[in-house]
Amino acid sequence: MNAKTNSNLGNKRFMFLISAAALVLSVPFIAMQFTNEVKWSLFDFIVMGILLFGTASIIEFILRYVKTTTSRMILSGIAFIVFLLIWAELAVGIFGTPFAGN
Repeated sequence: MNAKTNSNLGNKRFMFLISAAALVLSVPFIAMQFTNEVKWSLFDFIVMGILLFGTASIIEFILRYVKTTTSRMILSGIAFIVFLLIWAELAVGIFGTPFAGN
């Protein structure tokens, strides 16, 4: 593959990751229209947007600049696990840190 083809593939992949993050972020917004069980504030959407788009950007960085497939998988998995742990802490405070507002 030449550099231009590789760059184009990376851009398409990044747009896919960003689109997937936006789709995930739209789920609570749509749910709020139909039920009172989901109550997110603007701050909730901003924090989750930062988490989702930040994680997507980190994974894209890993996929672009890490050469070996094994290292890509391990680092992407770590990034995803860190995302899930932060999300769980913010949602229900599983670790009881001040980060979650406890």
